[in-house]
Amino acid sequence: MSMFYRTVTVSVVGDPAMFATTLAAAGIFDQSVVYERTGSWWFAGGARFTVRLYRDRVVTTHPEGERTSPVGGEPLRVLAAALDGLPVDGWRAYGWAAFELGHAVAGANPFGAAPGEADQPLVHLIVPAVELVVRDATLEVRAADQRSLDQVLSFVAGLDPSKADHGARRPSRPVDVHPGGYPGDPDAESYGAAVSAATARIQAGALTKVILSRRLSVPFEVDFPATCLRGRQANTPARTFLLDLPGLRTTGFSPETVVEVAPDGAVATRPLAGTRARGLGTTCDARNRAELYTDSKEVHEHAISVKLAVEELHAVCEPDSVAVRGFMDVEPRGSVQHLASYVTGQLRADRTGWDALAALFPAVTASGIPKAAAFGEIAAFEREPRGIYAGAVLQAGSDGFLDAALVLRAVIATRGRTWLQAGAGIVADSTPQREYTETCEKLASIAPHLVPVDFG
Repeated sequence: MSMFYRTVTVSVVGDPAMFATTLAAAGIFDQSVVYERTGSWWFAGGARFTVRLYRDRVVTTHPEGERTSPVGGEPLRVLAAALDGLPVDGWRAYGWAAFELGHAVAGANPFGAAPGEADQPLVHLIVPAVELVVRDATLEVRAADQRSLDQVLSFVAGLDPSKADHGARRPSRPVDVHPGGYPGDPDAESYGAAVSAATARIQAGALTKVILSRRLSVPFEVDFPATCLRGRQANTPARTFLLDLPGLRTTGFSPETVVEVAPDGAVATRPLAGTRARGLGTTCDARNRAELYTDSKEVHEHAISVKLAVEELHAVCEPDSVAVRGFMDVEPRGSVQHLASYVTGQLRADRTGWDALAALFPAVTASGIPKAAAFGEIAAFEREPRGIYAGAVLQAGSDGFLDAALVLRAVIATRGRTWLQAGAGIVADSTPQREYTETCEKLASIAPHLVPVDFG
């Protein structure tokens, strides 16, 4: 017997971001996902069903137990089949995909048989017990049972919008996480050496582009809902996300989407490559914007990224449907601005959004060209799996809808560690100092907005 959702729509007053992050902070559900897309905020609470993809299997958890299916050569098609097999009318799923999903899709394993790797999910999705969407002064609530519906409606009715900022608007204490760039910064030397080595390999023809990243540890426990609300006030993301799932907490301000798929098969990806600082004053911002159009390295990096995105969409789209729109626009993204393009197409009748995700994942702007060679370069320098960093936060539906946001500009907590991470695109004419400075500029989108749990 299929489960169905009860739906209620009510009028609300207040900031949609406040509603979503306050629900996450309230702890009503043991796990949750918040996702902002095109001006609307979604909250998914509780897990009625969980679907996890590993290298060798898909595990579906439901009220009666677990079901396991083997994975062959097309892991995302097996994942899609598991979702389509759920006994839920009109399901929607929320969760994340690790960067290493790209290894599995490509049949690559640059880390070898790392201990415990088989036990780490590549994709973790929940079909929630409760789902809310806030848009245009209305709140739509979908719940799997009447008790959950009543619980959420009661909570919303008692919410005071003027007080529900959970510390995000209070003055910050001194920031303990410095993005770098100061004299004697030890990260500058090690990162610069990696850029020089990668540039030499690119010039020798081993690959065309690679994104190398560095981590910064966060030395305090982060209040993730407050950080999400506060950071969103200072950022201009393509998507915002806030996840509290088993083994992982994260929030961030994604600059771009990996893939957007509509129920009718219209598909798009938004590669951003080419970066300059922003927020330094009108004159400086304008000068940096102009440099993006005249810097040969930035223009080259962007052009080859768009070229690969076009080729990847051609693999799953109708002939002659792939097009580039808004080529080399400039998009503001918090503390930085990027060259941006919009690549669109129409999926072939025998392809789904999951096939499009497989073709485009991981994002070329967070991996490299060609991707298989870039995987090896990244593994050699970074020396451990990225996990959710440079992966994606996902929102999907039974009607064929799929939206995947690139996980950058985020704070991540898992396995007892909390950190920030940022990278830069390395091409043949990259310079170590400029690429290192770019990572500092990107980290400034998230580092100043971290809210500790013990604040106040």
